[in-house]
Amino acid sequence: MSEIKVVSENRKARHDYFLEETMEAGIVLQGTEVKSIRLGKVNLKDSYARVENGEVFLYGMHISPYEQGNRFNHDPLRPRKLLLHKREIRRLLGKTREEGYTLVPTRLYFTRGKCKVELALAKGKRKYDKREAYAKRDAERRARQALRREV
Repeated sequence: MSEIKVVSENRKARHDYFLEETMEAGIVLQGTEVKSIRLGKVNLKDSYARVENGEVFLYGMHISPYEQGNRFNHDPLRPRKLLLHKREIRRLLGKTREEGYTLVPTRLYFTRGKCKVELALAKGKRKYDKREAYAKRDAERRARQALRREV
């Protein structure tokens, strides 16, 4: 089996969205970007993906310039193309256009030496949804603490 080495996770996505479905996508990177990613110098926090002209692009993912990269370094916030099958892209296009979904990267990882992005089809949470999730998490935490005190 192939080992997965997670480089970065987008924890904020779970807070801001209802994640309904995930898929793996390859990513087109330039020279020193791979070295920066291997060092963990990547941030997915405010990134999102969009389908344009039959292709999927990832926006807002920050990959810090590689320190030994000198003039071969890249723009840290440039849009990056994601690699998906045509039928997957068509399905995503339909979902994002009609049903109010958005594409959010949830994690970036290496598998078999290739850099991959886990994309989630997500629907935005309202403020009351976030409060509800926080209250539920808090109640579960209190229940666990109460059980721990009894034992």
